[in-house]
Amino acid sequence: MKTLLFCAALLCSGAVLADELADADALLAKKAYPEALQKYTKLANAGNVTAQQHLGEMYLHGEAGAIDDVKARQWLGKAAAKGNAPAKAALERMDAREKRRADIDQWLKRYDASEFMSGEYRCPSPRFPAVSKQNDDIDRVSKNMDAWQACHNRAVEHFNASTPLTKQIPADVAALIDPDEMESGTARLKEVQENVAESLRVRGKLVLADFTAWRDATEVWVREHNDIVNSGPSEERQRDIDARKTNYSGSK
Repeated sequence: MKTLLFCAALLCSGAVLADELADADALLAKKAYPEALQKYTKLANAGNVTAQQHLGEMYLHGEAGAIDDVKARQWLGKAAAKGNAPAKAALERMDAREKRRADIDQWLKRYDASEFMSGEYRCPSPRFPAVSKQNDDIDRVSKNMDAWQACHNRAVEHFNASTPLTKQIPADVAALIDPDEMESGTARLKEVQENVAESLRVRGKLVLADFTAWRDATEVWVREHNDIVNSGPSEERQRDIDARKTNYSGSK
């Protein structure tokens, strides 16, 4: 009889724990974190492996307040030691994140996309004289502008093909970034993208403005020069004038 009563008590206790765990899971799903934390803590201290796993995850993700990697490792370690697969996976991910922390921070906090305006995409602005009066100088400036335009177009095309900049995060690093980190990192990378796009636009406008000023001044000079040449005596008339000058000089 005592044995039967003991077994019944165990079954009753297991049912109660299962109900409490279900309640904690429901609270977590509703994001009622303080209440879920309280229930998971009670169950975890009682040795419930699943509760230990979830409690460790709450500390890991900051759902227990602030992120606490120490407590996360403590509870996940207890669950993992009892064969809990999700807890083992969470610990492995924590280890991988620690090893790659510098890479994660590089993309989320320090990346400036400078490669889109450096190296082969630096595209130094050509120098434009105030006006060109010789054909070889006009050709030289025009070729320099064409070369710059080709470089600038390549930079813009490469940049456009590389956006959004979150595509540039290596897959193995992106896999280690938590959702909240990715959200804030995406917002920052969007700002970086907008800054680079604006820099490319400004660079293009400045060079185009300088080129336009040179071209307009050169066209005005060429037109005025041609008008002067065209308004002079014809070639035949000029030969006649030169002949008269020669005859006049010889008659003296």
